Amino acid sequence: MVSVGTKLKRIGHFALVGSAVCATLWRMLGPKRLLEKLSLSLLLGLIAAISVLVFFGWLTDEVLEGDTRAFDEAARATVHQLASPTLTTIMRGISFFGGTMFLFCATTVIVLCFIFRKWKREAVLLSITMIGASLLNITLKLAFKRVRPEPFFNLAAPKSFSFPSGHSLASFCFFGALAAIVNARIKSRGLRIAIWITAAVIIFLIGLSRIYLGVHYATDVIAGFTAALIWTGAVKFVEEQLVTRRKRKADPPITTD
Repeated sequence: MVSVGTKLKRIGHFALVGSAVCATLWRMLGPKRLLEKLSLSLLLGLIAAISVLVFFGWLTDEVLEGDTRAFDEAARATVHQLASPTLTTIMRGISFFGGTMFLFCATTVIVLCFIFRKWKREAVLLSITMIGASLLNITLKLAFKRVRPEPFFNLAAPKSFSFPSGHSLASFCFFGALAAIVNARIKSRGLRIAIWITAAVIIFLIGLSRIYLGVHYATDVIAGFTAALIWTGAVKFVEEQLVTRRKRKADPPITTD
């Protein structure tokens, strides 16, 4: 077990990462220009992004040290107490919607629909999001090489590593990106909220199904959600910057003689 003092030092190191990002932006843009660019929404987004990065770094450190074992085992036991034949069938069905086969087919069909409707930007965004999610999942699994837990219900253990949960990561990216794309074209606030809630419930249930079936630890699922949040946030940020740059080129500043 790692001492409390060591843990506090590590948390401090992760916090320094966030400080380094802010310092880098400060040096690159300068105080005046940085304050001009940082609207309240962007500032809050930056703080949230740094917080998520710090949390992911802390979580991976805890997992590698084995300090999440008690939490993971308790979560497995708690969820497994709910087991029943009917619920197992439902959970296996829910888990399918976060699998590679479904998400690949669904992404392909939706991208083709976007292209047919001449939604080029949306087609590119969804494609980049899902391709990046796949590469991120593979990279993280190979980097951490966490052995999977013993599955329940006599299921065969997947051959890939456990951390993070690929189903959680990919489903977050897919349903989250799809909800964002659809909501961008909907004016009704109530309908937008309903879409976000539906997407969140689906994502949560897919993550829960992986714990229920015993093929992932709870921290695998949390890490998958966190990594997906970082990736989708990065895609959104870059896309917004490109849109802003294109608008500036299309509308050059008016000069007066």
